[in-house]
Amino acid sequence: SPCVFSTAAQQRSTGDECGPEDPRDESKHPLSDPALEHKAIKLEEQVRDLTERYRKALADSENVRRRTQKFVEDAKLFGIQSFCRDLVEVADILEKTTESAAEEAEPSNPNPTLKKIYEGLSLIEAKLQSVFAKHGLQKMNPVGGKYDPYDHEIICHVPAEGMQPGTIALVTQDGYKLHGRTIRHALVGVAVESQE
Repeated sequence: SPCVFSTAAQQRSTGDECGPEDPRDESKHPLSDPALEHKAIKLEEQVRDLTERYRKALADSENVRRRTQKFVEDAKLFGIQSFCRDLVEVADILEKTTESAAEEAEPSNPNPTLKKIYEGLSLIEAKLQSVFAKHGLQKMNPVGGKYDPYDHEIICHVPAEGMQPGTIALVTQDGYKLHGRTIRHALVGVAVESQE
């Protein structure tokens, strides 16, 4: 019987040591209340930092997506820019040939072949200009307008007879724009005050 009693006493003393009422249990806990608060503050700061980084990364990726989309759209619009530059030279030759044929096909000249050639060249020139317009290529008509260094290249100065100084008096080579972007500057003569 004393043996049983000692076992019960041992169990009781062991159970007492593990009980929640034991004040020594709190001192064994790895984190006290101030330590927990400090850790919570640190974790909140990390969450704020990571949230801010996440927002910045989202904004950066959205900017990259927009820039890429703009780049693709510009490539679609201006991908034919080099081709257009070459084609406007052909348009210049066609225009000069049409003008020459018009001079030869005067009413005083009875040659019907020249008149037909002139009419054919005029139709080709009109069709070419409509194809240009369809694809966003426009001929600039700067005569009488103000000089703009982004659109025009000055090759000479002419006396301002009835024109404001600084306006374009003549065009020696047409300029072209593709969707509003200058692909060939117009070669122009600008009116200046005559010095007498």
